[in-house]
Amino acid sequence: MKRQQFILALSGFLLLIILYFFGQTIPPKKKSIDTPEQTSGTSPVKSIDVQQILEASKSKLKPEQLAYVNRTENAVVRGDVKEQQLKAYRQLAIFWKDSVRNGFLPFAYYTGQIAKLENSEKNLTFAAQLFLENLRVLDDKALKSWMANEAKDLFQRALQINPASDSSKIGLGACYIFGSDASNPQEVMQGIQQILEVSRRDSTNMYAQFMLGLGGAVSGQLDKAIERLTKVVKHQPDNLEAIMKLAEINEQKGDKAEAIKWYGESKKMIADPEVIKEIDQRIKSLQ
Repeated sequence: MKRQQFILALSGFLLLIILYFFGQTIPPKKKSIDTPEQTSGTSPVKSIDVQQILEASKSKLKPEQLAYVNRTENAVVRGDVKEQQLKAYRQLAIFWKDSVRNGFLPFAYYTGQIAKLENSEKNLTFAAQLFLENLRVLDDKALKSWMANEAKDLFQRALQINPASDSSKIGLGACYIFGSDASNPQEVMQGIQQILEVSRRDSTNMYAQFMLGLGGAVSGQLDKAIERLTKVVKHQPDNLEAIMKLAEINEQKGDKAEAIKWYGESKKMIADPEVIKEIDQRIKSLQ
């Protein structure tokens, strides 16, 4: 099992796993979609738009499913009435969520469109978090960039409604951290600085500490990442992702004892025997 898949399994993020498999539904030969083999060094990230994503998703549908989606989409094309658009977007979101195995991206897109039309802080932040939580484990740079931009737009709209929302500020900062690539380290730092503004004002905000810890790992500031994540685990001992990230970072640093310690802590929170077996194997490799 690859490390990324291993961490995903331990974290239990079902949506992330769905998204991981959904990546296979995007045609690999489209020039506008990057793969790790196509991009190296500081090459610019090629763009991807929602129509490419929708068309790639629709190409996997059965004829009767495709006919339904096309009918529903056409109901929006000439629909100037908000309620007509909302009805169509809701139908499409439900379809991609419930009727298609690999329909996460269209589902997230239409969930975002619904939130924009409804313009409620709650729905905007829900849709934004949907993108953010899933882009964090992507390797495809173009897809990651698109998802980050969608999340940024949603968080910014939420902040227009409630400028004092720390969670939206942190989420927006996280979009810069996880939506950037190696050629744009300044974006990572931009995101970290935005989250630092919250944490300096409220050191008890564990969401900020958690994201700063992950941001430290992304930017290579491993000691700071460990410090932040240890603080999170102290206040949230059941935060499995923070525990697993501590194990991973310590392993990356070469601190085998600490890595083993945190992998051991993670086992206390996991019931799946297959996952526990993977942890035991990783611990054994470090001994």
